[in-house]
Amino acid sequence: MDGQPPPAPPKARMGIPGLDDILAGGLARGRVYLLEGSPGAGKTTAAMQFLLEGEARGERGLYVTLSESEAELRDGAASHGWAIGDAITIFELVPPESLLDADQQQSLLYSSDLELGETTRDIFEAVERVRPARIVLDSLSEIRLLAQGSLRYRRQILALKHYFGRHGATVLMLDDLTTEPEDRTVHSVAHGVVRLEQLAPSYGAERRRLRVMKYRGQAFRGGFHDVAIATGGLRVFPRLVAAEHRRDFARTRQGSGLAELDAILGGGIERGASTLIIGPAGSGKSLLALQFAAAAVARGERAALYVFDEELGLLFDRAAAMGLDLAAMQAGGALLVEQVDAAELSPGEFAHRVRTGVAAQGIGTIVIDSVNGYQAAMPEERDLILHLHELLQYLNRQGTSTFLPVAQHGLVGDMQTPVDVTYLADTVVLLRYFEALGRVRRAISVIKKRAGAHEDTIREFRIGARGIAIGAPVEEFQGVLRGVPVYVGTGAPLLPDAP
Repeated sequence: MDGQPPPAPPKARMGIPGLDDILAGGLARGRVYLLEGSPGAGKTTAAMQFLLEGEARGERGLYVTLSESEAELRDGAASHGWAIGDAITIFELVPPESLLDADQQQSLLYSSDLELGETTRDIFEAVERVRPARIVLDSLSEIRLLAQGSLRYRRQILALKHYFGRHGATVLMLDDLTTEPEDRTVHSVAHGVVRLEQLAPSYGAERRRLRVMKYRGQAFRGGFHDVAIATGGLRVFPRLVAAEHRRDFARTRQGSGLAELDAILGGGIERGASTLIIGPAGSGKSLLALQFAAAAVARGERAALYVFDEELGLLFDRAAAMGLDLAAMQAGGALLVEQVDAAELSPGEFAHRVRTGVAAQGIGTIVIDSVNGYQAAMPEERDLILHLHELLQYLNRQGTSTFLPVAQHGLVGDMQTPVDVTYLADTVVLLRYFEALGRVRRAISVIKKRAGAHEDTIREFRIGARGIAIGAPVEEFQGVLRGVPVYVGTGAPLLPDAP
């Protein structure tokens, strides 16, 4: 239609799961981009995926290497199961055999006789010969050493940019951050800047993350995004923004399968609500959460169990002794069970797993056992709050009910919660030990429920061979939640001893 700008050409997708989403579809074609990061952050792997994606789309690619040899690049690609086809040309600007050939000393990158102009001319000649649609230049640190000055370096980068622009190629320049932190020469020249970072926690596997620092004329998903490298290349897990995900559903009330427990909760838990189950070790938090997952399966729904703290075999045996056959639920496909190692899995990847389960498998009930294990994957408490907030908001808006056990420090008396997330949850269930009549007993109480009324009583809570049993309100004791109650009645309406 007259007066309207022509449609923008399709973007050059990176071919890296998650990254194209962050970049709003990929890289604008015909522009120069900077991919920077310390050695080992994953730059070469990302660059190779960029060229392989182009090859899959029928585009020629050129990899100009000033540091690694062609054999090293091909070996690295083979380790990921990639076969570099004829559409990708690897131009090794410094052939290893030249190091011993006196007749070719002027072509050596590290020779003092080599002029920066010769290196640039060799790159131009390779582009003229291959005529690629995608180019990778690895790496700028070598060109920076040749330039021996910021002014000359900037002029060469500008010359490269204008040359590549005339040929319409989409260019990815790699930099290993050997320059001074204040030097932003390439940042100002490049159309977009992506930074890869590698972090080394005090324990566990290294963590990688990515940030888009600049993208001219294009909105992108800002902030840090977790990255993983495995066989098959980089995977990026975009930062979860709950506000972007919403669907309509009826907030019906869902039962637990136990009439007494539903009575305490005012009839059950609303669909999409998050429930925090707080108590000391061994008080029954996990079993209570599993009760809701089993009830969901019994209703014909799908549930998921993400276990941070307990070995799955032990959990299955313990649940089976209480009448919950998790193995049968899993075998039937109604229950997804995953063991999560907080030392190996980043928070972003965990959130991605949860989202995939909800979106692709229709999971309606999720148990994350426990928040303490989830916290271990966080660098600091503030990040835990932010991650949990977005994850719970996302699940709420998808109509997925979430149950999160939280272990408190201590057994009776004054107990501490490692991180206060009670304000994030829609419902908070409190479990306590208390001593009465020469026995250690358990109590349960609901202290918060946003949607609808709930009992304000304290009831006895017992775990036996038949599972969970809940007694009448403990009305003749004072101080049950403190752990050492005072008897004020004439009879003790407690649960009878288990047979």
